[in-house]
Amino acid sequence: MTVDFARFIDERDFSFYGRWYERLRGAAETLTPGLESVLFNAQHNFTLQYPVLLAPLVVEDDEALALRKLSVVGAYLDILINRRIWNSRAIDYSTMQYAMFLVMREIRGKSPLELAEILHKRLAAETETFASNGRFSLHGMNGPQIHRLLARMTDYVETHSGQSSRYVEYAQRGRRGYEIEHIWASHPERHSDEFTHPSDFQEYRNRIGGLLLLPKSFNASYGDLPYDQKLKHYVKENLLAQSLHELAYERNPGFQRFIRESCLPFKAHGQFKKADLDARQLLYQQLADQIWNPERLVKELSL
Repeated sequence: MTVDFARFIDERDFSFYGRWYERLRGAAETLTPGLESVLFNAQHNFTLQYPVLLAPLVVEDDEALALRKLSVVGAYLDILINRRIWNSRAIDYSTMQYAMFLVMREIRGKSPLELAEILHKRLAAETETFASNGRFSLHGMNGPQIHRLLARMTDYVETHSGQSSRYVEYAQRGRRGYEIEHIWASHPERHSDEFTHPSDFQEYRNRIGGLLLLPKSFNASYGDLPYDQKLKHYVKENLLAQSLHELAYERNPGFQRFIRESCLPFKAHGQFKKADLDARQLLYQQLADQIWNPERLVKELSL
């Protein structure tokens, strides 16, 4: 028996890591302040996060120090996972296990500041970011992933505009939950002035800039309507949907402040042509850049 293994099975060490593992599994089920990324990563079924999260912890870490380490590593994984999803890269166990082994080896026992520096450098070395895929779209296999991305985006816009978080509500799918709404109904004939073939229209229609997250009942009632007829109904929904309508920019100081501070290109769209979808695609990409910004790793140090 090696000395390191003997230390691990020592009652104190095993109890320490077992206790934190149990807390992480709890955070994977319920949104937990300071450990929000653990839930986000778990919802993408990224089971590899647990050994990576535990890797930098040492038994001498107190509660506050351990939480800072977990926050930094959780944020790193959150950014990495969503960048890969945006670029249509797999995040399953077999694809990611060796890369995560290398991360674990590099961060073992490190301080929060060292973690932030190491993991920030790793993200900076990645060649694929949100700007790498300007055509990110919904397809048959990534619906649940895009639903979660839209839930994060919607919640980010609202919370940074001074509203309460509704992420858990938005992330819920099914009969009583939310579903992906196409801004363009599935009627290529309405867009024949810009698309000569239905397949070209459908490809554009599925781009993330042409999508919203709305209650299931909305789609049943209004989803098939032309844009100019359902635009007025978006005003009653979440702020990301409201932002299509000019009323969202009137007497809404929290949203106006968020736009100023974020410099995001929000604007109303009285019509929704190809150029309008392109503008929303760019908006969503820049919004994703802010939500999953590697600078988050540094900010996590002070939480």
